[in-house]
Amino acid sequence: MVDFEQLQASIEYQCQNNLNLYDSPSGDRLASQAAAGRHLRVLSVPENSATSVQVCLCEDGYSGWLSLTDIRELEIATTPYQAIVLSEAEISTRIPDVITFTQKAMQVPNYYLWGGTVKPNYDCSGLMQAAFAECGIWLPRDAYQQEAFTMLIALEDLLPGDLVFFGVEKATHVGLYLGEGRYIHSSGQEMGRNGIEIDCLSEQGDEISKSYYRQLRCCGRVVKSYEPHSSCE
Repeated sequence: MVDFEQLQASIEYQCQNNLNLYDSPSGDRLASQAAAGRHLRVLSVPENSATSVQVCLCEDGYSGWLSLTDIRELEIATTPYQAIVLSEAEISTRIPDVITFTQKAMQVPNYYLWGGTVKPNYDCSGLMQAAFAECGIWLPRDAYQQEAFTMLIALEDLLPGDLVFFGVEKATHVGLYLGEGRYIHSSGQEMGRNGIEIDCLSEQGDEISKSYYRQLRCCGRVVKSYEPHSSCE
C-alpha cells in the first residue's frame, strides 16, 4: 500500500485492484481503467491540496488522472513492466482466444461505459484492448490509435480477428470481425446497442447496423503487440 508521502515520479507501481483513470484532475469524466496487475508511473508528484495525480499506464503509454484516494491500491512494482515481442505468426495463433473473449463478454450482463476497459462494461476500443490483452497482445487505448497501429487491409481480405473501424474524420468506433460479414462491438446507448452485440457489415441489418456500416472507414490486422518507446510515453 502506498500513501501520499511515498509517491515518487521515478517509481513504477502496480495496481492491486481495478482503478479508474479520469481525463482531468476534477475526476468527473472517465477516460480509461487500469485492471489489477497493470503497471503505472506517476508523472508528477501533486501538491498537498490536490485531489488527484496524473499517471501513465506502462503497457500502452496512456495517461490519465487517478484519485488520491486510490493510491492506497498501488504497490511498488517488484519488477518493471517489460513489453513482450510477438511475431505475426504467434499473434495469429492467439486470435481464436481473442474472439472467444469477446463472445463470453457478450454473454454477461453489460452496458456501454465510456472509458471502460474492465469487465463487464466496456467502450468500443476498451473491449478490443481487453480482449487482446487477455491473450498477451497489447493494443493502444483509443480507436484512432488502434487504427494507426494495425496493418490496413482491404475489406475483401478481412479475416476473423481483424479490426473494423468506423468514423468520418477519424476512427471513432471499432469492432472485431467474426467472419461471414459479422463483427462484435460495444456501442453506445444513443444510436447503438448500449453494450456488446454482433452486427453485420452490410445494408441488410436494422437501422443501427446500417448506420455503422455507412461510416465504415477501413479494416486493420493486428500483426504485432504494442511496445511503448519508453516505460511511459
